Amino acid sequence: MTAMTWIAVWGVTAILSSVIAGGLAGYKNRDYSFWMGWCFLVPPVLIVLILLPHIEGPRPKRPSLDEEDKHWY
Repeated sequence: MTAMTWIAVWGVTAILSSVIAGGLAGYKNRDYSFWMGWCFLVPPVLIVLILLPHIEGPRPKRPSLDEEDKHWY
């Protein structure tokens, strides 16, 4: 295989891993953007997400930029 083929395979793997991580993180009540980002950069991180348990209760909410500014000032 040429280098271009490896790059294409890695790109497709990264995108598929990211999409799967988004759905799985939503199902497990975890921050989907965090897991999608890490699984895009390092696709094997998806295995860690699969092994993590489901979180009971509401999904964690990221604070908005305004809420973060109020916290620091």
